[in-house]
Amino acid sequence: MMVEPKLRFKADDGSDFPDWEEEMLGELVEIQRGGSPRPISKFITTGEGINWIKIGDAPSHGNCITKVKERIIPEGKAKSREVHKGDLLLSNSMSFGRPYILGVDGCIHDGWLVVHDTNAVFETEFLCGYLGTESVFRQYKRLAAGSAVNNLNKDLVSSVVLGVPSLPEQRKIADLLSAVDDVIAAQEVEVAAWEKRKKGVMQKLFSQEVRFKADDGSDFPDWEEKTLGNLGTFLKGAPLSKSDITDEGTPLILYGELYTTYAEVAYSIARRTDKKVPDKFYSKVGDVVIPTSGETPEEISTATCVMKDGVILAGDLYIYRPATNVDGRILSYLLNHQVNNAISRIAQGKSVVHVQSKELERIHVIFPSSPIEQRKIADCLASLDDVIAKAKGELDAWRELKKGLLQQMFV
Repeated sequence: MMVEPKLRFKADDGSDFPDWEEEMLGELVEIQRGGSPRPISKFITTGEGINWIKIGDAPSHGNCITKVKERIIPEGKAKSREVHKGDLLLSNSMSFGRPYILGVDGCIHDGWLVVHDTNAVFETEFLCGYLGTESVFRQYKRLAAGSAVNNLNKDLVSSVVLGVPSLPEQRKIADLLSAVDDVIAAQEVEVAAWEKRKKGVMQKLFSQEVRFKADDGSDFPDWEEKTLGNLGTFLKGAPLSKSDITDEGTPLILYGELYTTYAEVAYSIARRTDKKVPDKFYSKVGDVVIPTSGETPEEISTATCVMKDGVILAGDLYIYRPATNVDGRILSYLLNHQVNNAISRIAQGKSVVHVQSKELERIHVIFPSSPIEQRKIADCLASLDDVIAKAKGELDAWRELKKGLLQQMFV
């Protein structure tokens, strides 16, 4: 008898459900690979046709594909693989092995595998949840005989062994997962709504459509046009890299973390290093860090204001040190949302793009000259950031809860 999951449901009358039966997936369902007509450009359109479901149509969160950008003309249908709403897809390359439930009819290319449950052995939500668990991914690696698993194939997926509960128990599991997914989806909408509100507030503030007043009710001075060189100085970050990260030591920021870890303002620092560097590479409150290079011009036009002294700023970063009476938080918001296009235009290179500090110094910004008005704007946006961070924290907590449930409910 197979090992039982740690979390089991009861039947409606309070009795135990039957033991799970261990089965090989390929003996219960039909697994097929998608197909791509050649040359693909001849058959694909953004106009009328059959939904052409690509890996890129998979949502970044959630497991249901509902929106498709391209179509395949009928002549290409025979060389593809027709799928239907409710079918289960597995990505066999990018986002390796992730399962998705189709919310539309269409055709799939050879980057997908489709699971046809023709005998109605599974509840689709149950099977989707199961095939996304770590236990299944471990089987993929074991079945691949220790070699690197970069692509799924029909035989590999068919050989996966699952524990199969009765359909009534599957429905209870699927209902719970669906309920958690509904909460996650609602929280994602909440995060997106607050981010949209923040963009609207920034647009009104930085266009000066809305202005703060001084505490005595008087108007602040007019904003002034300045270059970044007028408002601060640039220096290159310390020559440290990922290999210099340690468990303890001095706080450290590397350039790649501007894309993955930090937003416009950083109050706490994720990394540490035991390396020592010259004093100029340690942050002062209000320093702004900007990547010196990136994969795209858009990627390079990002910035983070560091609100903490003594952080080592390293790894292909420019340290932009604001002048006296200049709030670095305002500069970071401007760099990310007002002059990001100007930064993109001055980026140079192909496979890797670079930006020179002398070019950054020439960029013009319209800047509030009063330090008090700067602080009021920055504090307002910081309050919105706090709300967004709280909403994202709740979203992460729900995702972790789902991950824990999956580990408890599946073997």
